[in-house]
Amino acid sequence: MKNIMFLFSMSIVLISCGVKVPYTTQIRDEFTLDSDEKMRQVQFYTSHTIILNQEKRDDSQNTTQNGTLVASSSSERESVVIPALTKCVFEGFGPKGEVQVRFEMGEAKLLTFATKTEGSSVKRYYFDADWNSQGGPKINYGENTYKVDLMRGAPRSAHLLVVKKRLQKTKRKERVVRGLKV
Repeated sequence: MKNIMFLFSMSIVLISCGVKVPYTTQIRDEFTLDSDEKMRQVQFYTSHTIILNQEKRDDSQNTTQNGTLVASSSSERESVVIPALTKCVFEGFGPKGEVQVRFEMGEAKLLTFATKTEGSSVKRYYFDADWNSQGGPKINYGENTYKVDLMRGAPRSAHLLVVKKRLQKTKRKERVVRGLKV
C-alpha cells in the first residue's frame, strides 16, 4: 500500500513539472504571444552554449630618445560565455519579427533570435548573427563587436526554449444517496 501511495505521489509531481521545449511559431500562435506585455511574462532559455570573443590589438613602432627602435604590441581579449539553459528575458521585437532577449543589464546587451526561411511551417527561433561576415561571424553586443566562437559551443543550432506545462484539472463530486423510506 505504501508503494502505491509513493508511486501515485511521484506521478503527480512528475505531471506537474514543466518541460523545456523549443519556442516556435506554433507556440507563439497557440498562446497568442504577439504583444510585448505577453512576451515579457515568458521565461526564455538558450538551448546551446554561445561564446562571443573580442580581441583588441594595439601595434605601434616608436623610437626612444637615445635612438632605439621599439616595436610595441599589446592585446586584450574578452569572452562572453552564455551557457546552455541560461535564463533570458524578452526585450523587444526586431524589424522583421525577430525576438530580442537580454541575459544581463547594460546598454544594447541583446541577442537576436530569428526564424530560418527554409523548412517547415513550424519554425524555431535560432540565434541570429552576421554569418557571412568576412573573418567569421560577428555580432554587436553592448558597445562592442564580437566574433562568434564556432569551435566551442553550438551557436548555429542555438535556439530559444520555453517551459511548457500541461495542467489538467478535474473536479469530482461524490455523494451517497441514503434512499427514501415509506
